[in-house]
Amino acid sequence: MPTRAPYPFAEIEPRWQTAWAETRCFRAAQPGEPGSEKPKVYILDMFPYPSAAGLHVGHLEGYTATDIVARYRRMRGMNVLHPMGWDAFGLPAEQHAMQTGTHPRVTTAKNIDNFRRQIQAMGFSYDWEREIDTTDPKYVRWTQWIFLKLYEKDLAYVAEAPVWYCPALGTVLANEEVLPTNEGPRSERGNHPVERRPMRQWMLKITAYAERLLQDLDLLEWPESLKEMQRNWIGKSEGAEVVFAVDGSKEKIPVYTTRPDTLFGATYLVLAPEHPRVASLTSPSQKTAVEKYVRESSAKSDLERTELAKKKTGVPIGAMVVNPVNGEKIPVWVADYVLASYGTGAVMSVPAHDERDFAFAKAYGLPIRKVIRPESGSVPDCFTEDGVNFDSGFLDGLKTPKAKAAVIDWLEKRGLGRRQVRYKLRDWLFSRQRYWGEPFPVVWKGDQHQPLLEKELPLTLPELADFQPTASGEPPLGKAETWKKLPDGRMRELNTMPQWAGSCWYYLRFCDPHNDSLPWSAAAEKYWMAGGGVDLYVGGAEHAVLHLLYARFWHKVLFDLKLVSHPEPFRRLVNQGIILGEDNRKMSKSIGNVVNPDEVIREHGADALRVFEMFLGPLEQMKPWSSKGMEGSVRFLARVWRLVCEETESGEWIPSPTLVDEAPEPETVKALAKATAKVTEDLEKLQFNTAISALMVLVNHLTGLERRPKAAVAQLSKLLAPFAPHLAEEVHARLGEKGLASVAAWPTFRKEDLEEESVELAVQVNSKLKGRMILPSKAGKEEIEKMVRVHPEIRTWTGGKIVQKVIVVPGRIVNLVT
Repeated sequence: MPTRAPYPFAEIEPRWQTAWAETRCFRAAQPGEPGSEKPKVYILDMFPYPSAAGLHVGHLEGYTATDIVARYRRMRGMNVLHPMGWDAFGLPAEQHAMQTGTHPRVTTAKNIDNFRRQIQAMGFSYDWEREIDTTDPKYVRWTQWIFLKLYEKDLAYVAEAPVWYCPALGTVLANEEVLPTNEGPRSERGNHPVERRPMRQWMLKITAYAERLLQDLDLLEWPESLKEMQRNWIGKSEGAEVVFAVDGSKEKIPVYTTRPDTLFGATYLVLAPEHPRVASLTSPSQKTAVEKYVRESSAKSDLERTELAKKKTGVPIGAMVVNPVNGEKIPVWVADYVLASYGTGAVMSVPAHDERDFAFAKAYGLPIRKVIRPESGSVPDCFTEDGVNFDSGFLDGLKTPKAKAAVIDWLEKRGLGRRQVRYKLRDWLFSRQRYWGEPFPVVWKGDQHQPLLEKELPLTLPELADFQPTASGEPPLGKAETWKKLPDGRMRELNTMPQWAGSCWYYLRFCDPHNDSLPWSAAAEKYWMAGGGVDLYVGGAEHAVLHLLYARFWHKVLFDLKLVSHPEPFRRLVNQGIILGEDNRKMSKSIGNVVNPDEVIREHGADALRVFEMFLGPLEQMKPWSSKGMEGSVRFLARVWRLVCEETESGEWIPSPTLVDEAPEPETVKALAKATAKVTEDLEKLQFNTAISALMVLVNHLTGLERRPKAAVAQLSKLLAPFAPHLAEEVHARLGEKGLASVAAWPTFRKEDLEEESVELAVQVNSKLKGRMILPSKAGKEEIEKMVRVHPEIRTWTGGKIVQKVIVVPGRIVNLVT
């Protein structure tokens, strides 16, 4: 026989979920509608990719946190926008289609239904009337419309780019989707081999916004660590472009350096294997060795070539260049620790003052010349800090900042170089050779691309039965003969957009999801995004760079087009910590430590799962799952239930006879005030675990009362409503309270009810603790001194010595000096 539940959550929870849906009590009022006169707050989760595996308890941690805040703000009288939707394009549904023949649309719809069911079982207060799905043609229309805006601004262009191509997945992968392994570079998804191929790709010019993406981080309330990740990704550096002339030819090689002050120490020059001059500058005797080296480098990822490379490799190409500051001829090498994508793809090497150059020079016996010394002490073999120049001609004796400025001025006057700011950030590779993504609103006439007209949107995907990419690397859309060829001979673009496209602007569609004539109205955007964008955005730290950087880029473009009212999309961002398995390892199907929320809800109820996840520890911290902890949350909620109900011998729940229609005693008034103050303060700071502790203290107090005032328990039900909303509604209703607890006014308290009538003070004699005494909390210093001097214990404390002085720290200690 199954064990009886400690309270009837299985009957309570679905009933209140139905009541909320029927009353539409979580619907956000649009500007101009009744309710929009309240202050607004926009609380958003990073919407999920609806995978076949369904939701896991990690997703639910962030969703529970935002739901608690949304419910609290609603009870504080705010107009709350708290929506949910689906980031539903992507590779897994397409791979499933290849394996089973099921259309990605069918798989996606089934997965969305499952996600929605799981989310609704948690009692989250989403405005379901705003639900969006990035694969819906009504949504795709506006994703394509925004792409056309980028296209019109010349921020979308086509380039022949060396890209990571994965034959098994049949698509190009972004750098971030490729992992270095011992077997060589592999795809992050599926661990398949990948190779470098030149391919025609759509690119978005995110680099045009590099400086603003960097500067505007200062406008944001984001964790500093996350801002730092974005700063590093953008990678701004200030330096100089220096021109080296090729010896015996008219060719010139520009080099970017952040340390032009070290030019006198340059002893060789290195080109990236992809540098366009490698082939033309290589001498006949070095041709075979250089070609072999270039070929081997092309199979490595940027990470393998730089951070992960244990030893630096390279080959001399048999050419010399002239150092512009001293006329010295230095050799040119090709080495893959230099990347074509950063700077100019050529590096001047100063082994005495750069660790990578030093390691390379040591390996190949190249000269090492010191030209900068510390301000005091001897010169180390490789000194990379700022210092003072020597053996540097006109720079001798100058400190680094002055030397940099002087050498750049010198180069600029002679046309041999110029000041330059550079960024590590690369333009965004925006095409995928996949089926299940947004088609580009672009057609080709020969080699010329042309945009579709706005009235031709949305351009929807053709029906296909075979989603496999072709062996040649042509995307699956190439198989849709009638779709790709237009009657006038033009051809459609066959690539699709990456999954990031739909998630770059979904927060704007939530502001106005049913608008058929615009992606959002100016009034809706101005209303919901006022105050600097989304008021609270919660999601995992794995999106720290890409999604957030891409969305910020699109938003800035929209801001420049005057389509949005603020330059940033997400004012405040919080990353929830990962929930580990009970074994302290990351939850994973292969390890078998994944916790399925369906089972937890079946066994313990959604309220217990919500309370437990928030009680585990601070939201941002990583923490392990614990079945024992889960039982603690269930016990706490069962004690709340037993404040209003008791069980008969036959197993029925009846109203508790301890409930009375009386005013609470002063002690209970104080307990309520304390709990209300603490829970309110903690909710403002997103400190949910300590707020729940305060509720537990209040429940203990109320449980200990023989006569339990209904008003006191009703106040508890409102304080509990954001955390355990189903049980709170049930308690609220059983006490005969009007309306729904979820939209009741948040409880208040009087300041004077927080004050203790008496306070315990430590008594020290000559700074050693001797005892304690209870005093009126309002007593002043003089009154306390009088009370201490006549205290019956004073002779024991002082050992009969005369008290010369009494030092009082109000509320803390009394120190007697004898």
